[in-house]
Amino acid sequence: MKAVFRNVFSAVSRSLNPNPHSSFFLPTLRTFSSIILPPSPFPFRNNAFRLLSATSHSSSMAEDGTSSSVEKQFESFRCQLEESGGLRERVRAIAMEIESATRLMHANLLLVHQSRSVPEVLEKASSQIAVLKKLYNQLGVVLQECPGQYYRYHGEWRSETQTAVSLLTFMHWLETGNLLMHTEAEQKLGLNASDFGLDIEDYLIGVCFMSNELPRYVVNQVTAGDYDCPRKVLKFLTDLHAAFRMLNLRNDFLRKKFDGMKYDLRRVEEVYYDVKIRGLADKAEEASYDIKIGGPDDHGDPAGDEGTHKQS
Repeated sequence: MKAVFRNVFSAVSRSLNPNPHSSFFLPTLRTFSSIILPPSPFPFRNNAFRLLSATSHSSSMAEDGTSSSVEKQFESFRCQLEESGGLRERVRAIAMEIESATRLMHANLLLVHQSRSVPEVLEKASSQIAVLKKLYNQLGVVLQECPGQYYRYHGEWRSETQTAVSLLTFMHWLETGNLLMHTEAEQKLGLNASDFGLDIEDYLIGVCFMSNELPRYVVNQVTAGDYDCPRKVLKFLTDLHAAFRMLNLRNDFLRKKFDGMKYDLRRVEEVYYDVKIRGLADKAEEASYDIKIGGPDDHGDPAGDEGTHKQS
């Protein structure tokens, strides 16, 4: 069909236009092509193109709106993260000062292992308590800027607080022979349970840290001639260990520190056993008993009174 059409078209074109390069027959060719050639099988392609163009335009407008909302959201995130980062840096700066104060306090308390007098050691170490109270007050002021987010920044000063509690507890034991209570620790640090209090786990971990110092203290005291010290420390650690057994501790850092207290108690028991089998503990208990009742040469001694009665 195509070959016949070409032959007819060539014959007609040569008869009407001898010059093949002339453009005179182009309109006629277009008319003839429109008559002979079949119509286009896609009559709606123009309308479809217009619909596609409109749809793509509306889609681009929707994408622009979505992109704008995403940018606004991440801009808000950026502001919040910058504000949180600045607040965290301020908390870290105060925590570093707390660490410096506790380091000085610990250095002063280490003198107790060198047979220094307890009042002298406590006097030097107590000078840092006021510094700690001031720093924790500053920390409380910073945390007031983010109410309800205490535990978000708690990790920045947690370790320093545990160390401070352990030192305060050790100082209190050296002074009184008793455990520093949670409320007493808060008062020494200038904390308030309603606003900015001392976390219970931080207090308990600090107490466990304090128990690590007692075996060394016992050994040094026995070396210096205080044979009654193991008995006192053993009683204190036994009561403290029994109190911890009341808690249902998870398998976390606090549980590990409590397990360490068991070894501290065992070491003190070994020292007390060595002192006991050598008879040194009995002599220390007898000396302590004589001091309490006045001693044989005191005016309140019953033997002296008995001699006076005999003379009379």
